[in-house]
Amino acid sequence: MSEQPPQRDADLSLGTRRRLATISVARSALAVTSLLVVYYAAPLDRQLDAGTWLRFGAGLLGFAAVALWQIRSVGRSGFPRLRGIQAAATGLTLLIVLYAATYSLISVNRPDAFSEALSRTDALYFTVTVFATVGFGDIAPRSELARVVTTTQMLVGLLALGLVAKVLWGAVETAVRRRGPRLAGEVSGPPADDGRPAVTAAGRTTEKRNL
Repeated sequence: MSEQPPQRDADLSLGTRRRLATISVARSALAVTSLLVVYYAAPLDRQLDAGTWLRFGAGLLGFAAVALWQIRSVGRSGFPRLRGIQAAATGLTLLIVLYAATYSLISVNRPDAFSEALSRTDALYFTVTVFATVGFGDIAPRSELARVVTTTQMLVGLLALGLVAKVLWGAVETAVRRRGPRLAGEVSGPPADDGRPAVTAAGRTTEKRNL
């Protein structure tokens, strides 16, 4: 018995696609919520030392590894668009939480590092404004250390929102195009009974052959 190909977006009813979209949004929300819970529950009152920066570097490498894994999983997914949404939501939140935790640690150890002492919510807010390039100016880095970390966030943000997003979206488009011809062949019908050329899903015509 031949193996049946997995279902794709075009094979599914509108109700099924809506259900899958709802599940995808729910999973993304669950991932974002879980990361935020970990952020608010983590002990961020430790001393700044070499271990702090080793963990910070490991976090950046972890983000890169997660991004590469997500891009590969999008290419293999039967529903690349939905998978891409989940990947973007999880990866961006992970990066935001990593920098917010670092800013919170700096503020605890060096209260004058920013224009005001940062609570966890303040650190999260500052991180989002830097990523969004809003620049309200209500919270600003003052110490050299805070400015160095903020600069790295700007650079990583450009890469994450530019290069990674482009590669991720490219993986989605490649997966969709790769499945397009197969879907077109599956939904194309037999030649018309009146002998006229039949139009296939790919926009080509086929001549009816006499048996």
